[in-house]
Amino acid sequence: MADLRNTPIRILIVDDHPVVLAGLTSMLGTQAGMEVAGSASSGEEALEMLRVKPADLLLLDLRMPGMSGIDTLHALKRAKIGVRAIILTSYETDEDIYRAVQAGAQGYLLKDAPQSDMIDAIRAVDAGKRYFPRHIAARLAERMMRTNLTARELEVLNMLARGLTNKEIGSALDISGNTVRNHVNSIIEKLEVSDRTEAATTAIHRGIIELNG
Repeated sequence: MADLRNTPIRILIVDDHPVVLAGLTSMLGTQAGMEVAGSASSGEEALEMLRVKPADLLLLDLRMPGMSGIDTLHALKRAKIGVRAIILTSYETDEDIYRAVQAGAQGYLLKDAPQSDMIDAIRAVDAGKRYFPRHIAARLAERMMRTNLTARELEVLNMLARGLTNKEIGSALDISGNTVRNHVNSIIEKLEVSDRTEAATTAIHRGIIELNG
């Protein structure tokens, strides 16, 4: 089918690793119908660049110092900057994928994806479609079917993962042990696990919570 586009797809690459920026710039610069409009090492820099020089599409890293890829997508919406985005990352937890899509990403690719997949993704998303490899799409569908945990349940889950007892959680949150027990039971049911230990390990594995330090 003939390409109806008569101007190159202008791509802005956003990644805090210079080697990744250089590699993507070199690879995409040789592709027919594509033009690297620039590269940015942070979400903040990307926003400033887009205000001056619009692009059609972002290849956006997920985890960067300062403004993350998700933060950048939210900031683009607030600034009413119309640009389509593909998350390009090394991370693929259920929660990463879900949050990216909720924030407005139209595609999600891993950095070790074949070059042909990246080219296909760029062309599909530029044409107004979405692009998710089959295993990413399956994980997204599974995550979207799961009931969301409440803010209080997330607090309890974080404390569970740090090894706190129900009594310690109740004391920290100023709630009764019975209320803590109800929250724990609800978490176990929503995550479809068998006990509190499995709830904590499952939540960490899926990226629902992160243990820092």
